[in-house]
Amino acid sequence: MDSHYDQVMKARAGADPSATRLYFAYSTILDRAAFEEWRSQHSYDFFELPEGRLAEALDVDLVYDFPSRWWGGRVAGLTDSAGQKVYGRLFEIRGQDWPIIQHKEGFVTSMCVERPVRVRVDGQELAATAFVTNPRRASAEGTISPRFVDALVRGAQSAGLPADYVERLKRGE
Repeated sequence: MDSHYDQVMKARAGADPSATRLYFAYSTILDRAAFEEWRSQHSYDFFELPEGRLAEALDVDLVYDFPSRWWGGRVAGLTDSAGQKVYGRLFEIRGQDWPIIQHKEGFVTSMCVERPVRVRVDGQELAATAFVTNPRRASAEGTISPRFVDALVRGAQSAGLPADYVERLKRGE
């Protein structure tokens, strides 16, 4: 258990249990095995990430803009980019579980911020929340983390993202 557990549990206790949020996930959380390991390491075994639905975020693209010591290089966020799209999964998360997602995504440690995204899922456009690099911490310095790219690819494959998109991720694009 890390030092953020109490903070997350306090936020859970104060959350509206009847509320839900749409969460667009495009990064390493899609690697189920890695997520379950993280969940266990942080004492969140009671939380189950729902199955989610294949989705594409519209008018955004990946940008490797966060230098991570843990990953040993830059990792990906999203940037506005007209006409581009990023594939992922759309999850409906209960309000009381949102702080766990915030912890996993790095919001609790100010590595990232929440941002609205427009997603297409099952032919319908919806508004959702994604996590992106905190602008105060963004940088293009250093190399892209090969270990992060490997995790991103594993997650994309296990999430059933399109094969051509997975190939693009393998190239670090």
